[in-house]
Amino acid sequence: MGNYRMCLCFTRKFRVMEAEPPSDVKETFNKYAGDGTHMTAEQLRHFLVELQAEGGSTSASEAERIVEQVLQKRHNIAKLISRGTLLTLDDFHHYLFSSDLNPPIRAQVHQDMTAPLSHYYIYTGHNSYLTGNQLSSDCSDVPIIEALKRGVRVVELDIWPNSEKDNVHVLHGRTLTTPVELIKCLKSIKEHAFSESPYPVIITLEDHLTPDLQAKVAQMLIETFEDMLFYPESEFLKEFPSPEQLKYRIIISTKPPREYLKAQNGNGRGDDLHMSEEEDLWGKEPSELNTDEREEDDDTSDSDSSEDNNGGNIGGLSSPGAREYKHLIAIHAGKPKGGLKEVLKIELNKVRRLSLSEQALEKAAESYGTDIVRFTQKNILRVYPKGTRFNSSNYKPLIGWMHGAQMVAFNMQGYGRSLWLMQGMFRANGGCGYVKKPDFVMKNLDNQVFYPKANLPVKKTLKVKVYMGDGWHLDFKHTHFDLYSPPDFYTRVGIAGVPADEIMKQTKKKEDIWTPSWEEEFTFQLKVPELALLRVEVHEHDLSEKDDFGGQTCFPISELKQGIRAVPLFDRKGNKYNTIRLLMRFHFI
Repeated sequence: MGNYRMCLCFTRKFRVMEAEPPSDVKETFNKYAGDGTHMTAEQLRHFLVELQAEGGSTSASEAERIVEQVLQKRHNIAKLISRGTLLTLDDFHHYLFSSDLNPPIRAQVHQDMTAPLSHYYIYTGHNSYLTGNQLSSDCSDVPIIEALKRGVRVVELDIWPNSEKDNVHVLHGRTLTTPVELIKCLKSIKEHAFSESPYPVIITLEDHLTPDLQAKVAQMLIETFEDMLFYPESEFLKEFPSPEQLKYRIIISTKPPREYLKAQNGNGRGDDLHMSEEEDLWGKEPSELNTDEREEDDDTSDSDSSEDNNGGNIGGLSSPGAREYKHLIAIHAGKPKGGLKEVLKIELNKVRRLSLSEQALEKAAESYGTDIVRFTQKNILRVYPKGTRFNSSNYKPLIGWMHGAQMVAFNMQGYGRSLWLMQGMFRANGGCGYVKKPDFVMKNLDNQVFYPKANLPVKKTLKVKVYMGDGWHLDFKHTHFDLYSPPDFYTRVGIAGVPADEIMKQTKKKEDIWTPSWEEEFTFQLKVPELALLRVEVHEHDLSEKDDFGGQTCFPISELKQGIRAVPLFDRKGNKYNTIRLLMRFHFI
């Protein structure tokens, strides 16, 4: 008898209940099926137009194609027997819960791509060649390839002379990182640049080279990229070209040679070597950026500063190599001398790129918020992680985006909530790596430049209903969450955006079930919906330890499709799970 009991306990652990459709799905089916047991393609079309807000353009043939896809996927029916094939309630539920057939955001490029580059947020990597931490990990072309495959459009390479001073290596200077040859990185960029997006790849070079090695780099760039390489028509661009004009092109961005100075020996300005405390990525909400960190740029290799402790200019333009190198630079970087007010001045016939560390931007934003926004309407601002993020963690990207910064540079290997927001932002516009900045950041409305800290009225209200989730039993081992019982899942739903919009809410936990059904609704009032991201996380409640992670996603509110949608979840690194998804409803009031 004892053995029999054990057996019962064992089967309980593995049993997965087939979740029945939520009551809203049943009611919707009844409404559109006219209280019948089956739904026609025409009835489905009415549902798509009215409840899913797909627009009146949804055709009868599209609705029929959906019916066909559902039946093929669900019942393996190769060909429809007749045009009048119908959906049952379970078929309808299966359709709604399919993240392939019924996704929460659009999958196509749909924004205007003909404006200058400065009008877009651009998916930007920081120290793109590092495999792990900032101090001792290997340098490799592998993380560059992975970033490009995710749609990243700006790749950063730190270039230094090798020990013989006759070739160029990529490495994080003044650290123990093992180098990789520049040519290997360039060849990998060429091979993978446009695997995910046709829009331009920008290579930002942090250059520590002598003029003869700069000439060598110019030769490498020309020979590797050939016709892909974009040559600016004049020394200074008056306006940046558009992503559309630059399709399938490689753009070089760095400081012109005359601004290069002798690379420092030792630790530069004495980087602050205390470890920044590890963010609690899976528990409480990450706090706002630390403002008590050192306010100067600690990462000298990243700054555009044209001043240096040692002084001494080595890159005069008398060298033909340096001239050729300079001719390739389309996006000029460099920080003019003077205070921030000078740095943010807009020049009439010249556009450029400015780099600021995350805490330099924070400090600047306190006094010069509108000046930064005005600067980014025409020029490019790149923000990079502070030098104390040795573990390759990241900062909140919103501080950059709400000030119009196009290149919010991230450690793509530093997994955690900040990177989820970055990945979420660039799911917009078909995942092409370029997202149009909102009009209010680009245009001065009523002669007023957008002020990110202004107390604004509520512009849009979003209702989010979390119905249910499924797929964990297929993507995880049955003992992953608990050894002896099914998991206890709960969902967190919230907004990342301007500070006034940021909030996180939570469902109740559902105990001992692999297919939890919550059916809870949350309301979010948004003051700046154009910059708001919807955040979704699932966790498994654990009494004895920290709650287990069960999936996450994030996407821009501006891209959200209304109605009942299947929301696929991703792992900590941003890889999509095979089957885990939530059924949710989105409704704007």
